[in-house]
Amino acid sequence: MSDPPTRKRKRLSPAETLLTKTKSIPFGFVLDELAALDPFTSPMFGCTAVYSGDRILLILRDRPTAREDNGVWLATTREHHTSLLRDLPSMRSIGVLAGGGVTGWQIIPADGEDFEEQVLRACAFVLAGDPRIGKVPARKSPRAPKTASAKKGKPAAAKTTKRRPPR
Repeated sequence: MSDPPTRKRKRLSPAETLLTKTKSIPFGFVLDELAALDPFTSPMFGCTAVYSGDRILLILRDRPTAREDNGVWLATTREHHTSLLRDLPSMRSIGVLAGGGVTGWQIIPADGEDFEEQVLRACAFVLAGDPRIGKVPARKSPRAPKTASAKKGKPAAAKTTKRRPPR
């Protein structure tokens, strides 16, 4: 049995991405800075995720709710927090993800005094191939196809097997 066809995302240049979205992408200077990596974006959690190849690098967030978590979210892991904090002193955990706890994701908050400077520094790390920022998302397991009766909200009929009459 052959594998099902996979959907390929059309990769757009940062300029094309900006033109094709109905909403503007917050902190667009990030895409300009990462242009050498041929980044592409995808909506995620009402924000804009930034990818390069199969790696998610950042999420750009500027929303009216939980304004304290607006800024540039860094895709990282807990093991890198201490070293990143030395290089990006305003970095912190994201409140909307963990209710104030520590998560793998970290944020450079938009309301910080040196927000743009620190974001540009983070972009320089990404461009240099720093392994502390960016990760390959876990693959989603494929969903079982829905049957016609399940699509209509009806329970699926039980399968019956025909028994052969005794001889």
